[in-house]
Amino acid sequence: METMKIAAIHGKQQARLVDVPIPEPKEDWVLVKIQAIPMCTEYKNWLSGRQIQGMGHEAAGEIVAVGQPGVVQVGDRVVVQPKLSCGRCNLCIAGDYVYCENDYNYQAVTGNEDGNGTMAQYILKPARLLSQIPQDVSFDHASLALCALGPTFGAMTSIGLDTFDTLLVTGLGPVGLGGVLNASFRGARVIAVDLVPWRRDKAIELGAELVLDGTSGTLLDDILDWSEGGVDAAIDCSGNNVAQRLCLEAVRRRGKVAYVGQTPTPIEVHPSRDLLQNGLTVMGSWHYNLNLYPELMQVIRRSKRLDALVSHTFPLNEIQRAFETIATQETGKVILHPWE
Repeated sequence: METMKIAAIHGKQQARLVDVPIPEPKEDWVLVKIQAIPMCTEYKNWLSGRQIQGMGHEAAGEIVAVGQPGVVQVGDRVVVQPKLSCGRCNLCIAGDYVYCENDYNYQAVTGNEDGNGTMAQYILKPARLLSQIPQDVSFDHASLALCALGPTFGAMTSIGLDTFDTLLVTGLGPVGLGGVLNASFRGARVIAVDLVPWRRDKAIELGAELVLDGTSGTLLDDILDWSEGGVDAAIDCSGNNVAQRLCLEAVRRRGKVAYVGQTPTPIEVHPSRDLLQNGLTVMGSWHYNLNLYPELMQVIRRSKRLDALVSHTFPLNEIQRAFETIATQETGKVILHPWE
């Protein structure tokens, strides 16, 4: 039986590669040979020592086997979309598959959990969750159509952000930095907030007009002064409760707020004072509607700042060093290459 390498966490701040069987496609499932793996929040499990095998949810690669003939073919270059979905409900049909409420048991379909995560040399995925990569786009660049650019792109499309708007971005990890790039590409004026100096400098490089230290005692006043009374829109990419509350307070009346960063704890929201009397539109945005993929790919093809979003690349066999680097918080998007 042929095997592949996948990343695994086997102790607190300890990661390694293990060998597992290469999964076999069946029905509408497709085997993708992965070429680029953007890292995301997996480092949190590495820090805590939660043992996990088969992690990762972002990738780009090439189809090498199909379960049955269909709309994709061997040799197609594809972006591997995150999560699984039923493909049949109204949300899936509309392109909002990430909100699918139906359980999809990967192990029941494939026989085991190996091949479910993207931090690997191969992955099995339903064909409907593979997006074609244009021939002039590299695997590394195409992989940014996932968490690097996707969540904020979806949020900005939903709130109608354009060149006439001012935008506050709170949290400048890879998702927030991608948000700065997305907003700058649209022509919006961007003010951003973060605690880490390296990230603040990177946000300026990606197009932010002003970046503030999150520890500042005059943070809200500075945002209101810069925006002449309140920003048109705010997007939180931090999941930090203080930042999430700041977004509500920093937007003008009739402004729009989108929450992208996740948090396990609630914030206080007064429906009348915060929302009704200010006429705010508040929404959550997890990913983007798949029908927007061609538009997002235009950002990737045309942005002059795209390479600045990727700060590090590592071979997959240096997964330990990659986790150590991303845990410093002084990184943009980090991409793994499984065949180096």
